[in-house]
Amino acid sequence: MAILRTESGSLLETRDVVFIALFAAIVASLAAFPPITLPLAGVPITAQTLGVMLAGGVIGAVRGGLAIVLFLLLVAIGLPLLPGGRGGFGVFLGPTGGFLIGWIVAAFAIGYMTEWLWDRLNFVLAFTICILGGVIVLYAIGVPWVAFVAKIPLWTALTGSLSFIPGDIVKALIAAGVIMTVKRSYPIIQPRTPADGAGRPGRPE
Repeated sequence: MAILRTESGSLLETRDVVFIALFAAIVASLAAFPPITLPLAGVPITAQTLGVMLAGGVIGAVRGGLAIVLFLLLVAIGLPLLPGGRGGFGVFLGPTGGFLIGWIVAAFAIGYMTEWLWDRLNFVLAFTICILGGVIVLYAIGVPWVAFVAKIPLWTALTGSLSFIPGDIVKALIAAGVIMTVKRSYPIIQPRTPADGAGRPGRPE
């Protein structure tokens, strides 16, 4: 049976659970910022993607991914934690669904890259990681789902989603600044090593 381990190789402990719950709450709180809905895709631009970037970049791949899983479970059972007071399982079947599920992958990807580059992480690297995970990976999952649900060509869905990019860049800049501030003042992540990729401590198994 697979066991979730943090980047240091330890099982999830009370401290990890606290961080997971905290960042799920942070993502929920960012719903307070009014969303902007694009008319073509029907997907709202929200501040919650910033929470996804922070979850991965501040507490790491496993904890960050689990924070988003926890948040989405709360949404699925009906809590109005998405912008506009939306919640319930139905939101996963609408145009937003691909992006919501993509948040899990994005947080994990951002956390994983941050762990690997932790020892030499700087603002530029942190920003690049947030763009790779929080934009490229996320769009690769979310845009095809928009095309499927809206019954529009993939290229049309992608073109319509380009309006997200300026806001995503701003969120990545903010996230990179927070990640570097936390690294300097209260580092939570521990770096991965090449040995982690061989199944030794540090790898989520």
